[in-house]
Amino acid sequence: MTLSQLLFGFEGRIGRKAYWFAVVVLLAAALAASVVDWLLFGRSNSLASMVVGLVSFVASIAVAVKRWHDRDKSGWWVLIVFVPVIGWIWAFVENGFLRGTPGPNRFGPDPLA
Repeated sequence: MTLSQLLFGFEGRIGRKAYWFAVVVLLAAALAASVVDWLLFGRSNSLASMVVGLVSFVASIAVAVKRWHDRDKSGWWVLIVFVPVIGWIWAFVENGFLRGTPGPNRFGPDPLA
């Protein structure tokens, strides 16, 4: 899977390692954009920072959808984060720490195979 497929594709499955790699890449991009904005403009809410934020938001949804697919759940499970308190915890534990479905499932082959 290429980096663009990982960050912007909504189909297929990814394992925990790829998930955490994407999370770190997205956080690093957001941090770098904020630092550059701060150094160049003295603030961290410029248009460039907002564009990076929007791209990071879309990419984080795509990554989460593929991780839910690995757990053999619909991508719509990304909406669980809107359940107060428990939604974020549930998504964090399930996406970040629980193993995906062994073998192929309805979303594709096992990414660890």
